[in-house]
Amino acid sequence: MAEAPIYIDPEKCRGCKKCITACPFDALFMEGKLAVVKPEECRACNACIKACPFKAITSTAEEKAVKTDLSTFKGIWVFAEQHHGKVQEVAYELLSTGRRLANDRGCELAAVIMGHNLGDAPNYLIAAGADKVYVVDQPSLSEYEADVYTDALNQLIAKYKPEVILAGATSVGRAFFAKVAVRARTGLTADCTALSIDKESHLLHQTRPAFGGNIMATIMTPHHRPQMATVRPKVFKMNTPDPRRKGETLHEALKLVAARTKIVKAERNAGSVNIAEAEIIVAGGRGLKKAENLAQLQKLADLLGGVVGVSRACVDAGWISASHQVGQTGKTVSPKIYLAFGISGAIQHLEGMRSSDTIIAVNTDPHAPIFNIADLGIVGDLFEILPMLIEALESKGNGR
Repeated sequence: MAEAPIYIDPEKCRGCKKCITACPFDALFMEGKLAVVKPEECRACNACIKACPFKAITSTAEEKAVKTDLSTFKGIWVFAEQHHGKVQEVAYELLSTGRRLANDRGCELAAVIMGHNLGDAPNYLIAAGADKVYVVDQPSLSEYEADVYTDALNQLIAKYKPEVILAGATSVGRAFFAKVAVRARTGLTADCTALSIDKESHLLHQTRPAFGGNIMATIMTPHHRPQMATVRPKVFKMNTPDPRRKGETLHEALKLVAARTKIVKAERNAGSVNIAEAEIIVAGGRGLKKAENLAQLQKLADLLGGVVGVSRACVDAGWISASHQVGQTGKTVSPKIYLAFGISGAIQHLEGMRSSDTIIAVNTDPHAPIFNIADLGIVGDLFEILPMLIEALESKGNGR
């Protein structure tokens, strides 16, 4: 029998069963009045150690680092998040970037998709650039649950040993990808804005804002595998899919842990706005001076068929909900047109909208940082220019 990662002291165990309740992997059971561990099921998460009120459970894992043969890890993976069989756009964006990275590394690009009744989703991933798709299609994955998804991905990592794994920094990606990294005993760089393969070391260079967005840090994982990173939606452009591409689909049947939570009902917030999918965004910042002036932005957005976005200053002031915030602590957007009124352009905001196709900025300060990335910069008073734009569009609509 394999040695268990934990030891239960029979002299201290009181049979309270709190460890069994805490274990997410069903790795403990009662034998008489004592708790017993199943070595083959224990994942060394140590939840039972924290739960035991009598300190009867200790870890047997050695703390010293075990040297890993990095040469056994091959290929680049993209976690393809899906909701009810529909692959999320961020997965296609990551496949476009993953394709570039795989070409630079000279390796295979694979996608991993998990869920139930996935249909033709694997074919779409191949068309988007994947050479291979690992499919885990099981009823227990029909709804997202962190422990189950973590267990599934870690099993695939242990079996196939990818060199790099990328995931979208979505609510799902943020919730379970860090758990995957901890289980795999590797590092994770969150909210990357740039990814590249170093020509000499072949390491993944993971660039992201640091120190409150005041600098850009490039992070590497030289001694552990896989190298893991998350990227926000809309940071990278999505390539045009090629339905003629050929690839391999591998179906994996996994023995998964039981879910600890259950979704009873899901409801969409009717009052929220998804600015990440908007093609036209009319954004305002501190230069608007007061909440009432957001009405002018909304009027212009309505005329253009767009939505309103704001910098963090507007949200912090309580003028509008956080669902409208663009930037490092808000949403990353990539619309066809981004109009910025009274936004100076702090790096935190710029990182959330610099990939927009066309950026038009209006600011009274000719040295505002936003002008450095704007396609069209107007030095002027937004309270003069905004009404003029609204009037011109209304006149056009009235045939004048």
